[in-house]
Amino acid sequence: MTIDQLKRQAAAQAVEHVREGMRLGLGTGSTARHFVELLGERVRAGLSVVGVPTSEATRADAERCGIPLGSLDQIDRLDLTVDGADEIDPHLNLIKGGGGALLREKIVAAASDRMIVIADDSKWVGKLGLFPLPIEIIPFGVAATRRAINEILAANNVSGRLVVRTGKDGQTFVTDGGHWIVDAHLGVIPDAPALAASLAALPGVVEHGLFIGLATTALLAGPAGIRTIERR
Repeated sequence: MTIDQLKRQAAAQAVEHVREGMRLGLGTGSTARHFVELLGERVRAGLSVVGVPTSEATRADAERCGIPLGSLDQIDRLDLTVDGADEIDPHLNLIKGGGGALLREKIVAAASDRMIVIADDSKWVGKLGLFPLPIEIIPFGVAATRRAINEILAANNVSGRLVVRTGKDGQTFVTDGGHWIVDAHLGVIPDAPALAASLAALPGVVEHGLFIGLATTALLAGPAGIRTIERR
């Protein structure tokens, strides 16, 4: 199977967890897009749900698929969020944000009773960090913020290049919230929860791509089928 077929398999398994009347967080990225498309098929067949998209791209996909949408201003708690991940460790801690929607993804995940992460099994790692860690920052004072991030990394026994993300047009990538993303190329993160807490306290950092203690289930698709991992 291709990677894209494996992603769709994981998404199809996640759709089986959706029940009538659920309020759903809809993730962002190539794997989450499969979930939105498959959910749309169920909606068109009569399933009644409401989705909260985590990006403008997901909003457009959901509208195209006919999924009714709401917002966290209207719905204070979600039953389930389904989203992809760039890396997943054995504790179900994640690196997310390769698609640039980490801030809204984390807000939606934190407002959900459950979070199912869907991915092909290449995203499963022993330690987080090989995938560059996205750090969403305020455009004001970028040089000062980068210096402070480097100090935080050193204090947490990690180091690596910090690269301001650019888009396909070569211009600085701007998130849906109007922020920039610095990608930290770290290799291995020895203590992801500690680094997450340190980065969250840094002025100039809006959010980071370490999702700690949010995912409850991971559905990983591989050549042998779907593997389900539950967070203890």
